[in-house]
Amino acid sequence: MRILIVEDEVHLAEALTQILKKQNYSVDAVHDGRSGLDYAQSGIYDLLLLDIMMPEMDGFTVLKKLRSGGISTPVIMLTAKGEITDMVAGLDYGADDYIAKPFSSEELMARIRAALRRKGEVIPDDTLKLGDMELNTANLRLSVKGKEIKLNLKENELLELLILRKQAVTSKEQIIEKLWGFDSEAEYNNVEVYISFLRKKLVFLNSEVRINTIRNVGYVLEVNR
Repeated sequence: MRILIVEDEVHLAEALTQILKKQNYSVDAVHDGRSGLDYAQSGIYDLLLLDIMMPEMDGFTVLKKLRSGGISTPVIMLTAKGEITDMVAGLDYGADDYIAKPFSSEELMARIRAALRRKGEVIPDDTLKLGDMELNTANLRLSVKGKEIKLNLKENELLELLILRKQAVTSKEQIIEKLWGFDSEAEYNNVEVYISFLRKKLVFLNSEVRINTIRNVGYVLEVNR
């Protein structure tokens, strides 16, 4: 999962980044509303943590522009304010949740998990399933019929992306944007290397799931029963 933090308090943004990375999320952080809007419009994020009071563009305006532009990414509003009017406004503009500063890391993580569950992309025990394969995204373990192997973080992120897209073909461009970020210098061969790693591990586990290449398009998971 990739999360965007839009927060003008740099120290808070850095602390949130470290908390989320320890939970195996990929994280980007920006510190003004206009940059937040630009990043969020890329469509590569699974969730946004969005501050309200920011330079250049406030969080409410960012949220309204995203929703009017058809971006349905879950949004949790972050603010130092606790007034009911702000909470109502954020929810009316399309926020999925609202948390007032200061907050504990435990509360934040619980709200993030809840928002992602409502989106329908993860299940409560952090396990994704396809065919005979189970991927635990929390501990980076891939298992098939009791046989288990540990993945590295990028392998975990790539397999998670392919599972969540189900039968849709995922292009190399989409994989690079999702795993490395749209402004990264990652190239197609980076994707090919991790696809190769995952294929070998699926074969090692004797899984019925295969990563098929759709020529000149991308990759898709298929179950060969």
